[in-house]
Amino acid sequence: MGTASESDFGYVLSERKAFDETKAGVKGLVDAGYKKVPSIFRHPPQKSEKKVSNLTDTSHVIPVIDLADIHKDASKRQGLVGIVKEASQTWGFFQVINHDIPVSVLEEMQNGVKRFHELDAEHKREFYSRDRTKPFFYNSNFDLYGSQPALNWRDTFKCLLYPDAPKPEEIPAVCRDILLDYSKYIMKLGILLLELFSEALDLSPNYLKDIGCAGRVLGLCHYYPACPEPDLTMGTNLHSDNDFFTILLQDHIGGLQIRCNDKWIDINPVPGALVVNIGDFLQLITNDRLKSAEHRVLSNHVGPRISVACFFSPSVEASSKPFGPIKELLNEDNPPKYRETTFAQYEAFYVAKGLDGTSALAPYKFELGK
Repeated sequence: MGTASESDFGYVLSERKAFDETKAGVKGLVDAGYKKVPSIFRHPPQKSEKKVSNLTDTSHVIPVIDLADIHKDASKRQGLVGIVKEASQTWGFFQVINHDIPVSVLEEMQNGVKRFHELDAEHKREFYSRDRTKPFFYNSNFDLYGSQPALNWRDTFKCLLYPDAPKPEEIPAVCRDILLDYSKYIMKLGILLLELFSEALDLSPNYLKDIGCAGRVLGLCHYYPACPEPDLTMGTNLHSDNDFFTILLQDHIGGLQIRCNDKWIDINPVPGALVVNIGDFLQLITNDRLKSAEHRVLSNHVGPRISVACFFSPSVEASSKPFGPIKELLNEDNPPKYRETTFAQYEAFYVAKGLDGTSALAPYKFELGK
């Protein structure tokens, strides 16, 4: 006979399996009229932690960087490199405006995500999968069977945007055109950001691009339904991203927060802006010069909240080659802090660990003095 904890785990697993088999996601619960958050979504108390108000404390305002004329004005570009460097070392987050992606494209991207997630359940179910190799699929909680304390109140579809986007017929018609269009804009912005990151590290502008930091781009398109008991669950649990960097489109609802000095700070939506954040793998190869940041998304009575996260990582081929701290950034006073690993190994560890609130980078760090 199993112990109580084994019995509890078995019950939780069966509950998660039952939820998974509906293939309707969190939206299915809302559509079914749930007025209470099911137990598998209930997180340990954590949202009562004091939140810093960005309105009264200007030291906790995430930078908003204006990219206008960056290609025409060398002195302005140099100034922006300094701001990107400061933001990437201090916060791991910043926002960008005047990024050359039309507002109409941003709005249509959000609308396309909403249209997909609000398809009728039968139509949407055909895209439901936990096969991460598929070029387009939808599910709820990638780590549903992982070790995280509770599930997150969100559904997601994932689409490979670069280099091998799905065939048009593999993408649902309701979001097909805008996904293919958006990917072109995002690649252009991503290359510019890699140039700025490279220059912030005193490397040649093409350095990070040339070593494969934009070899693959995945779009994760999140749908956070309105929650009947938002204080009991999370939209997305505390985590840092596993990639080189992420470009995030968020709507007006808000809820994204980063942790800094044990305080939670809002990243308030700015009309027309995109959020950029450093991922773990960029922190690893820059030997902590640029730092990923822990962040989360609060659930809300208001919804749905829509966000689109584009993750920049090595190509499938490059994912099996070792990455370590960039040699040009190392010296006697700054030895390597991380052991080499492949992105494929790191990603597999990250996925297996799930969003359990712990750092996936920690096991790759050399112990002090060794």
